[in-house]
Amino acid sequence: MASSSSLVLILATALLLATSFAQLTPDFYSESCPGVFSAVRSQIGIALEKEKRMGASLVRMFFHDCFVNGCDGSVLLDDTPTFIGEKRAGPNMNSVRGFEVIDAIKAAVEEVCPGVVSCADIIAIAARDSVVELGGPNWDVKLGRRDAMTASQALANTSIPAPTSNLTKLISSFAVQGLSVQDMVVLSGAHTIGQARCTTFRNHIYSESNIDGFFAGTRQAYCPPSNGTGDNNLAPLDIETPNFFDNSYYKDLIAKRGLLHSDQELFNGGSTDSQVSEYSENSDAFYADFVAAMIKMGDIKPLTGYDGEVRKNCRVVN
Repeated sequence: MASSSSLVLILATALLLATSFAQLTPDFYSESCPGVFSAVRSQIGIALEKEKRMGASLVRMFFHDCFVNGCDGSVLLDDTPTFIGEKRAGPNMNSVRGFEVIDAIKAAVEEVCPGVVSCADIIAIAARDSVVELGGPNWDVKLGRRDAMTASQALANTSIPAPTSNLTKLISSFAVQGLSVQDMVVLSGAHTIGQARCTTFRNHIYSESNIDGFFAGTRQAYCPPSNGTGDNNLAPLDIETPNFFDNSYYKDLIAKRGLLHSDQELFNGGSTDSQVSEYSENSDAFYADFVAAMIKMGDIKPLTGYDGEVRKNCRVVN
């Protein structure tokens, strides 16, 4: 029979392992911070009242965070003299925005329950609330993530698919994260909200054939052909309802009005055409599959238990 000290050690080890491999759950903060959802929601409402585009930016932030070492809040970390974060990586620079909104949410949550809710979980809730605020589907966000104490600019440069990606590259980039082709197509539907910079779609509107000519002309009016001229001019990713979360994005693809090359690749005579057609005709199917894919993406390599930390300031490690 094991000694009492050995038994204590075994129980402690078992508890550590159980906690380290804990599963995310929607009720993670039901006792420790029941006010987290109202705190996040109020700040999202304030942010979107100022700028509807911010909702799309917060959804993009969740995506860019999860694709680099999992959904761990690493995208929020600022550079320091001794630390290189992910904000200046190519896919993030001039693309991921809304860090000040996350700061405001964190401050509001800290007022309710200091030191409890991770920044990684705040991003996940903010993405959901942004979709809902813009008319999209609701879902129970799985929670319990902890915050990374490291970041990887190198992985941010290689893991996040570029707007110039072809279908093969898109499929492989999502597959590396454990996401299926269906997940890729439906998550791309987040482009039903938000805008993109001229530099990300210039080549598509001037040099490619899989685009409606009239649509290309309207975009060219705001995006000059010369690099460096008008690079930061914005255009809506969904020409019909850029501030409303619906299935118009897929209707645009069928009409060859995808703004980015990577968008139009989803409907260009390839294996994903049928799924795009389905979502263009059935918004309920799009909403249901989008919710499932967002939950699945949120499960990418979360830090739980004793891994990571709960940051006091989302921009720096404790």
